[in-house]
Amino acid sequence: MIDTKTSSDTTLNWYALHTRSRHEKRVAERLGLQELETFLPVHRTKHHWKNGVHAEVELPLFPCYLFARASIQNRTRLVQQPGVLGFAASTSRPTIISDEEITVLRVAVENLKAEPHPYLNNGDAVRIVAGPLAGMEGILTRRKQEYRVVLSIDAIMRSIAVEVSEFEIEPKGEKR
Repeated sequence: MIDTKTSSDTTLNWYALHTRSRHEKRVAERLGLQELETFLPVHRTKHHWKNGVHAEVELPLFPCYLFARASIQNRTRLVQQPGVLGFAASTSRPTIISDEEITVLRVAVENLKAEPHPYLNNGDAVRIVAGPLAGMEGILTRRKQEYRVVLSIDAIMRSIAVEVSEFEIEPKGEKR
């Protein structure tokens, strides 16, 4: 879904900016003052401080990242902002993010209860954290649109694949 093609100098493209930790809102604000379009997807969550205070807070959906729309000649303005570390890139050039991906993110944030989830690839070691198989570890696979975890019984050298929800798994080694 990520488009890495180059474009003309006047075309506005979306880029993911990598920011210093907890600087996403300030950077978005500064860019907005410079009349650059930004998008900072956020989610609401309850936070509990050590002093016993409980409050609902708004946090970035992708910590240390925000999206900005700029032309090729304005890209340098983006990285010169205080708090910006650079562009998210899959090559030596900043990766262009399609308008469709930004639209999907906007719809998810505005109309659904979106929350952060660890990025998982096919073949990753995962732990099941909910349901009757909670605590089991296996390898993540996909079949069509369904997630499956392959569980192995080493003693008999056999495996089974079970369907799971993406909300029932986490990367192996991560604790909730």
